[in-house]
Amino acid sequence: MLVKMMKFINLFLLLLGSLNCVNVQAQKITSVENIRDSVHAYRVLNERKIIKDFVELLSLPNIANNLSNIGRNADHIIQLLESRGFSTERLTAGGAPYIFAELQGNENNETILIYAHYDGQPVLEENWKYLPFTPTVLDAALDSGGQPVDWQSDEQTIDPEWRLYGRSASDDKMPIIALIHALDALNANGIPLSVNLKLLLDGEEEKGSPTVGQILQNHSDLLGSDLLLFCDGPMHQSRRLQLVFGVRGDTGVDITAYGATRPLHSGHYGNWAPNPIMQLSYLLTTMRDETGYISIDGYYDDVIPLSNLERTAIFDMPTLDESLKHELSVHTPEGDGMRLEELITLPAINARGFIAGGVAEKGRNIIVSTATVSLDLRLVPEQTPKQVRSLIESHIVDQGFFIVHEKPTPELLRTREKIVKLDWRGGYPAYRTAIDHPVAQRLKNILTVMAPDLLLTPTMGGSLPLYEFGTRLTAPIIILPLANHDNNQHAENENIRLANVWDAIAIYAIILATYGNSS
Repeated sequence: MLVKMMKFINLFLLLLGSLNCVNVQAQKITSVENIRDSVHAYRVLNERKIIKDFVELLSLPNIANNLSNIGRNADHIIQLLESRGFSTERLTAGGAPYIFAELQGNENNETILIYAHYDGQPVLEENWKYLPFTPTVLDAALDSGGQPVDWQSDEQTIDPEWRLYGRSASDDKMPIIALIHALDALNANGIPLSVNLKLLLDGEEEKGSPTVGQILQNHSDLLGSDLLLFCDGPMHQSRRLQLVFGVRGDTGVDITAYGATRPLHSGHYGNWAPNPIMQLSYLLTTMRDETGYISIDGYYDDVIPLSNLERTAIFDMPTLDESLKHELSVHTPEGDGMRLEELITLPAINARGFIAGGVAEKGRNIIVSTATVSLDLRLVPEQTPKQVRSLIESHIVDQGFFIVHEKPTPELLRTREKIVKLDWRGGYPAYRTAIDHPVAQRLKNILTVMAPDLLLTPTMGGSLPLYEFGTRLTAPIIILPLANHDNNQHAENENIRLANVWDAIAIYAIILATYGNSS
């Protein structure tokens, strides 16, 4: 009888515990939903104010190599932050300023450090439909026939499918605007932060963040946190919310080949004079094939295979190759049939530009004296810029070239059959956080409440200086990309879809209000 009673009591306690777990989970869901609804209500009332703040920030030219303009951007952003209670500080190490900002709450709270950047890529204004620093709102994407719309008129109902066009609209001023309005929304609804908040806003990311290592070295105590969120990059093409756990590293090299010391008539000297354009063309085809496979000896030796967990995460992502082929008018992608999400976990060599002679109305019947190709080299974990440089230079020598790193003299050109000058562009290695890291699981649990189909992605295709952070700070690093995938970042007609801005505001608010209460 006693045994039966004990079994009954144990069963009762087990059921009670299960009900308590369900109730706690229900409370968490209600909390997240309440925050989302409150933020939504704030946003609906303040949409024009949000767009106005965004337009003002985008109107400031921010090309990375113009320090005067970068300084004006920093002044404007600091004003936005300080008016919301942040303490701020400019951090410099010989380059553009980094903005450090802190919103201190309870000293016992955990701390989230958010990274974004406010500088932008160079622009060729003649290629833009609307001027890059005159932000313009269209009623649809430009390639879908979008037309300018008067977003300031109260007679217009703001459509989340509208697009805001301007340099850095998506890369990477959007997180700054979304974050300050997430804080405004929480404050307007009396919702406290569950964490202490720190920001590090980079003013030289589009130049490769050349001084970020020194910044981190000098201020590691200032930048301490429990979680580092990198807010940069486009989200998945499916528009599903996504957490990304790594990036490829990056370095670059410009290769210049040489012919005669002056341009030569192609009729009089063709078939005799060395042609630098053809020399580079032949060299490039020895470095990689049509599928993108790199044929340089040893290039894949240090590549670590994906773990089973990472492969499973990729397998669980929607396959969009066919829709992308249609959207981008591509018949046969590179990769020999491998899906995009797996290809971006591999190294890549891409030609990003070629300077040699002219074409169309600028074409001349000459054999040019020099030709230069610029290569973008994407790295994966365990590869380093130094190792890649050694492999590439050895390969070029094996192809019969003599390498220099300064402009060759006429005398040297006379004594060597084939000469190339290499200009290396620095860079940094790849970085990846474990998908099953406990902090990652907490963030995943929060976001899954509002996005049950949340995607987990081992590596982003682009590059960010995560390695510099990961080797100097102790917090796990997770990327939270929120821009639309078709944003034209780095190119003409860069844009952001308003729905992505609205979503970003809600997501930042929910993380800041709940992360410190999660477990």
